[in-house]
Amino acid sequence: MKKLKKGDSHVEKMRFTQENVNIFAEISGDSNPIHLNAEYAAQTPFGKPIVHGFFAGAVFSKVFGTQWPGEGTIYMFQDMAFKAPVFVEHDYYAKFEVLEVDEVKKRGVIQCVLEDANGKIAIIGQAKLMHTERF
Repeated sequence: MKKLKKGDSHVEKMRFTQENVNIFAEISGDSNPIHLNAEYAAQTPFGKPIVHGFFAGAVFSKVFGTQWPGEGTIYMFQDMAFKAPVFVEHDYYAKFEVLEVDEVKKRGVIQCVLEDANGKIAIIGQAKLMHTERF
C-alpha cells in the first residue's frame, strides 16, 4: 500500500439527490424547510432548496473511510467553512490534498474542498487523519 506524502491529491465526482436530502433530514432531525420545501426555498436568497451543509460535508468522511486513504482511516478532526450553497442534481467535485504528514504518529493533514462544476467553492476545510499504513 502506497504511503501518502505532501502534495498527493484525490478527486471524487458526486451529486446529491432530493431523496437523499430527505433521508438525511429524517435521520438528523433537521427538517428546516430550506432543504425540503421548494415553495419555501423559492422565497429565500437561494431560490430553491439547498443541501444540508453537514450532509454535503459528509462526502469527506465517505472518501476518507472507503477510498483515500481508505479502510483503516481514523478521522480525528475536521473544520469546514460553508462558502456557497449546494444544490440537488448538480455535479460537484470533492478535492483533497495532503498538506502535512507525520510519519512517526502516522497522521496526515488534508485540505478538503467541495466545489461545483464551474470551480466555485461550496465548502473548504482541513481534516486530520490517522492511518497506520498510509502515513
